[in-house]
Amino acid sequence: MNNEKYSIVIIDDETEILNVLSRYLTRNANFSVTTYSNPVSALGAIGNSKVDLILLDIMMPQMNGLEVLEKLKAKDPEQKVIMMTAYSTLDKVLKSHKEGATNYVMKPFDSLQALEKKILEVLKS
Repeated sequence: MNNEKYSIVIIDDETEILNVLSRYLTRNANFSVTTYSNPVSALGAIGNSKVDLILLDIMMPQMNGLEVLEKLKAKDPEQKVIMMTAYSTLDKVLKSHKEGATNYVMKPFDSLQALEKKILEVLKS
């Protein structure tokens, strides 16, 4: 991998998911990871910042991930977003792709290595 540093934001209401993903992904020196448990706070903090990739949970109490995705894409149509959910339905998958999600992963993750591989594929696409 090259020396480029990628900024990754993780938005999920489950603190355990945030902690596990942050710890795992920051082991890769090329990833700078910021986490948010509240999507409303995340949208405010991200603002006009340049973020290389956002990992975004679909089911959150404050605002669902599809609404967050819509707001992110309105600001930057090129923003790369991987949607995450434990509650997948075909409707949610189709809606997330329609709204511009780059990819989609199911929780619990098959493996963190597979997730990292998918993240790298999306970042390099």
